[in-house]
Amino acid sequence: MSYYDEQKTVREYISMAEGYDGKLLIAALSSHLDEGAQVLELGMGPGKDLDLLSERYRVTGSDRSQTFIDLYLEKNPKADVLRLDAVTLEMDRSFDCIYSNKVMQHLSDSELRKSIERQSQLLNEGGFVLHSFWKGSGVEENHRLKCFNRLERDIESVFAGSFKILELKTYKEFDPDDSIYVIAKRL
Repeated sequence: MSYYDEQKTVREYISMAEGYDGKLLIAALSSHLDEGAQVLELGMGPGKDLDLLSERYRVTGSDRSQTFIDLYLEKNPKADVLRLDAVTLEMDRSFDCIYSNKVMQHLSDSELRKSIERQSQLLNEGGFVLHSFWKGSGVEENHRLKCFNRLERDIESVFAGSFKILELKTYKEFDPDDSIYVIAKRL
């Protein structure tokens, strides 16, 4: 069983993540994406960013963890949420934007490439992605979860060919310049 599938560890994660959200990322996105656009959030977790996104956009939340989905639906029974794997993204819907906050870092390089390729297929013409990552190199393991840290050049390489990078910036989550976000437009 995965860390995010167990009720106890999901509640630990929610407690640990208290006080953190994607306000900075969503503000950056809003300069590129029109209000009312259709947005898919990958890895919605407890739904903090999903709630923030829904203030401006029509949102669909998704997670691989049924536990996160169930907890969110208890409080928001009418929410549009899907159980999705961030690599395969098996669905037949399209979006104006795909968003994730520190989710794609759990994917290996080959999984990330496959996901980005699939995302380009799910986006409407001129669609955007915004993804954030921990900045660094190498792989770390925490709570039975692998985290693939990435540098700017790694992100540029993954997005080349399918997307035009509009913003690629470092920012502070816990420590100065510990994180990177990318906003890119589908070619």
